[in-house]
Amino acid sequence: MREVEWNRLGAPELTALAKKDAVVLLPVGSTEQHGPHLPTGVDQFLAQEVSLRSARILSDRMPIIVAPTVWCGLADHHVPFGGTFSLTLLTYHALLRDLCRSILNAGFSKIVVVNGHAGNIAGLSSITADLTRELGVSIGTVTYFMVDSKAVEEILEDQKGLMHACEAETSMMMAITPELVQSSRLGEAHGSSFDVAANLIPTLKSFVTFDKLTPSGVLGDARRSTVEKGEKLLAACATEIARRLENGEPWKK
Repeated sequence: MREVEWNRLGAPELTALAKKDAVVLLPVGSTEQHGPHLPTGVDQFLAQEVSLRSARILSDRMPIIVAPTVWCGLADHHVPFGGTFSLTLLTYHALLRDLCRSILNAGFSKIVVVNGHAGNIAGLSSITADLTRELGVSIGTVTYFMVDSKAVEEILEDQKGLMHACEAETSMMMAITPELVQSSRLGEAHGSSFDVAANLIPTLKSFVTFDKLTPSGVLGDARRSTVEKGEKLLAACATEIARRLENGEPWKK
């Protein structure tokens, strides 16, 4: 299998990939509280893992590379729990603009931002529109856990979709970094339900921090998380992203 990680390749190899019009996946996550049982890097780890799996699916069929993961995002709502880094929207815009410009200056022309943090979704929608205008290329974006909601719902037992530090995220972390999951604290890892998609609808609402939604820092229920569910979730999300990339969906008019 061909190497797909940018940082594991030399500049000549990357230049050769650019000349082949390779797609560049740019994983973006967040460093924030994830309840009593998970590390703060969940969104970073999972966005990177799904990006790498998608690229590996496609590596023998099309040129593709995964850029280094952006570990900080828009996470003010998690700050009350501690352990959280957060950027302002202007800083995040500037950061992504400069990273995308670097990718373009390296000779690439196709960029897809693979998001792993719900708090980034609204910001990325406006930022990528601006970047398309500012940089003169179309920047694709996808939130990995929303790309195949039907498959995700069928895998989970206690939730319909990914929430936060929940059955889905905990299962995926069990699959890729089991040593970072504090299994002894799973009994505490549950909270109120939360619909990410519905929360994005611009109805009358105000900014609310997570401590007002859940005392545990968890939305959903992680108590029945398993490695098997995690592997199925990662495979479903990576496979669907790969399918869409192979079909050229980010660049279709």
